[in-house]
Amino acid sequence: MKDSGDNWHFQWDAFKNDKKIFEDDLFLFKQWIYPNTLEDFSGKTVLDCGYGRGQHLKMIAPYAKKTVGIDLNTADVAKAYLNSENIQLLKGDLAKMSLPEKFDIVYSIGVLHHTDNPPESFENIKKHLKQKGRIIIWVYSREGNALNYYFLEPMKKLFFKRLGRKTLLAVSFFIAALMYLPIYTIYLFPLKFLPFYKYFSNFRKLTFRKNFQNVFDKLNAPQTHFITEKTINDWVNSNDFDDIHISNYVGVSWRASGTLK
Repeated sequence: MKDSGDNWHFQWDAFKNDKKIFEDDLFLFKQWIYPNTLEDFSGKTVLDCGYGRGQHLKMIAPYAKKTVGIDLNTADVAKAYLNSENIQLLKGDLAKMSLPEKFDIVYSIGVLHHTDNPPESFENIKKHLKQKGRIIIWVYSREGNALNYYFLEPMKKLFFKRLGRKTLLAVSFFIAALMYLPIYTIYLFPLKFLPFYKYFSNFRKLTFRKNFQNVFDKLNAPQTHFITEKTINDWVNSNDFDDIHISNYVGVSWRASGTLK
């Protein structure tokens, strides 16, 4: 399934000026880049691979020497959200881009698993690292996502993708509201065998607006590849990288980083 970017443009435009969820975005970004920190971006040249509405660029711009973002077609949305002079927004495909410079830090948060070919996309963003540069990625894991893989993804193909995006937005709002009942009742008990137990503990830390956006994100994505532990270890491997960190986050995702040798 080729991703034209239309779904993503609609999504980020729908949430473009949402100041209410910036603190949620900041909390999650810090979690997803761990053990790296915002301070690690200080004085560095940085490439954001898949910037969306620019929320992560907004966080690192005060620290970085230079920030460049690349995405399919959301530059107009991001420009309305960002106001920093050290941010350059480019249009391009992560698997095909060829930029004239390399960077101290290249990161991709929540994007590679939505590309047409995640391994190809990873290898291409890796090419944009300087020697001793740091790569940071966060992706959905195959492990812990059986319900999403076997139920939600088929349902998207059979039903959700047939809905208009405004209708899908309303449906996502309704689903997000319904989720609060089990998450604030059954999931308050120490029943760690329940699916998404760790994930829903995070859900309770976020505003409704952010949880609504997350539900829409999952239903709106044209495609989702769930990355296995073997794959993430193959990507950020000891032959190519030093100072490697790979860990599972709340049972449904991988965060990985390493310094290019």
